[in-house]
Amino acid sequence: MRNPLSDTITAIPPSGIRKFIDIGSEMKDTISLGVGEPDFDTPWHVREEGIFSLEKGQTFYTSNAGLKELKVEICKYLERRFHVSYDYKDECMVTVGGSEAIDIALRAMLNPGDEVLIPQPSYVSYPPCTILAGGVPVSIQLEEEDQFRLTKEKLLAAITPKTKVLILPFPNNPTGSIMELEDLKEIAEVVEEYDLFVISDEIYSELTYTGDHVTIASLPGMKERTVLINGFSKSYAMTGWRLGYACAPAIILQQMLKIHQFAIMCAPTTSQYAAVEALKNGDEDVIEMRAAYDERRKYLVKAFNEIGMDCYEPQGAFYVFPCIKRFGMSSDEFALKLLEEEKVAVVPGTAFGDCGEGYLRVSYAYSLKNLQRAMERIERFAKRHLGEKE
Repeated sequence: MRNPLSDTITAIPPSGIRKFIDIGSEMKDTISLGVGEPDFDTPWHVREEGIFSLEKGQTFYTSNAGLKELKVEICKYLERRFHVSYDYKDECMVTVGGSEAIDIALRAMLNPGDEVLIPQPSYVSYPPCTILAGGVPVSIQLEEEDQFRLTKEKLLAAITPKTKVLILPFPNNPTGSIMELEDLKEIAEVVEEYDLFVISDEIYSELTYTGDHVTIASLPGMKERTVLINGFSKSYAMTGWRLGYACAPAIILQQMLKIHQFAIMCAPTTSQYAAVEALKNGDEDVIEMRAAYDERRKYLVKAFNEIGMDCYEPQGAFYVFPCIKRFGMSSDEFALKLLEEEKVAVVPGTAFGDCGEGYLRVSYAYSLKNLQRAMERIERFAKRHLGEKE
């Protein structure tokens, strides 16, 4: 019997995020700080709109690109919040989460052998999706000394004649780093000079703590080169609704929509009606959740630094990225021992790229009470192992 499997897919390792979470789920009294999922319920008025759509029998397919009402609200939102204007008819589509948008953007844009620049540490799906689209992922290793931001120098050093796409994963998962206006201006100059395109994953855009998020698509000349990806999972605590969107030049979006038509048909109808309500009346919900995350962020940074685990202050998303190099363990070894000895699940930095070695991703999308309980255990672990080493 011949091998039924694709060589391409079997060569791709599974996500490194799930390993420790899955182990911890089978252990009693485990505190998990591993999943990037808000602990808030979807706001009631948003859930209510979803329920109402079901009661009205709105359970049919929408158009492939999504409900007109939702696309209109998405475009209004992007102009209101981030000062970039899109035509809802030709430049906006609704997807099954931001993850689908990343996948179909790469498949629509890449020819075999095209190189995709991926700043890392970053979300785990970018390299596999690049490979599945026939492209070649090229890692740009970000460093703590730059606050894990992408610099012009690092970008220039990675460009080759085969480079076509730059992924901008900011605010960043797992580091919590952001790109400010001046940072993006320098990147935009390079993108234009070398005739590149940008896939800007802005799923954490509403979770910034030192000022409003800036999208590279709002800079002169960049809207024509950018696929802007966002969604509802993080900002509105709508992870299970599986809803995202992409805005892009019509020439790119038409081909993304073609893939979406054949693979998906349309995003969930109930979720789309709920998302209209979220965009129209959800600003206060976002503000409330962001304030809670900010409190947790400050607590964790202070707590890690106090127990001798150096932790720079992230300015976006809902993760901290403490350094564990002084422990003399790999990230994988540290995470496994912490889980076995203290029943706290975190994710090793290497799950997000080799340059994540020496770090851990710790999510603060959990209650302050749970974070405090977890930090008591982590402090006990740190004291024990630093004492052994010293």
